[in-house]
Amino acid sequence: MLRQRIATALVLLAILGWALFAPPRWPFALLTLGMIAAAGWEWARLNQAQPVLAVGIGVAVALGGLVTLAGGWQNEAPPLLWWLLVGLWGAGSVVALRSGPAAWPQLPRVARWVLGAVGLWAAWLALTHARVVGINFMLSVLCLVWMADIAAYFGGRAFGRRKLAPSISPGKSWEGVWSGLVGVLVLAAVWVALDRRYGFDSPSLYTLLLDHLGIVGMALALATMAGFSVVGDLIESLVKRAAGAKDSSRLLPGHGGVLDRVDALLPVLPLALAFTVTARGV
Repeated sequence: MLRQRIATALVLLAILGWALFAPPRWPFALLTLGMIAAAGWEWARLNQAQPVLAVGIGVAVALGGLVTLAGGWQNEAPPLLWWLLVGLWGAGSVVALRSGPAAWPQLPRVARWVLGAVGLWAAWLALTHARVVGINFMLSVLCLVWMADIAAYFGGRAFGRRKLAPSISPGKSWEGVWSGLVGVLVLAAVWVALDRRYGFDSPSLYTLLLDHLGIVGMALALATMAGFSVVGDLIESLVKRAAGAKDSSRLLPGHGGVLDRVDALLPVLPLALAFTVTARGV
């Protein structure tokens, strides 16, 4: 299993690395759109869609992305859009997490399909826009989520006592959440120092927040994003638990499905763009 996980990760890194650093931006946009469309298919399957319909929902996500590309939104999306998406994530996650796995299948299936498709499309749009801002900026957003997850894992194993959401994800603890936040703040401090020293292709998310919102504003924004990464993870865990599934699919050998790999990113990417737009307007 470990060998399979490593092999899959290396192949993905090679393909994504080529697309990310290719001079034209379209390879990265199309490759990530294909991955998000696959996640749309997984989401539909987890939410009681029949096989043909699940494929159709994945195709709909891809078509929505192509329409967005044709409209140039990856270069300049309406600023209000990001905050509308953040509001949708915030309100929807509160209702879903309070209701728990048992209540999730009681919601209308069409509503669940649409919410998932919109969330996936929004994350992809935010990712492609972040790539337009700059590779350093985009990587700083992705690494925020990865750091929050890694630090939460080790902090939870070392100090975890109080369960965060035992009916949804028994392994998560409040101590893990706080450890994730500390990890993100340390990452931000190191990244800002590297930005100042080396001057990459673009300022990182952390430098933008620090320069425009100050250290307190940056810390609050990062705490919110770290919290949203936990929310994204919990929402997918809730949906899988309601469906009685361990993984979203087996598309990625040794890793499960695409949705399993991007769940924490889904709410954070639009939130990062919302904070960036706000910071630049301050």
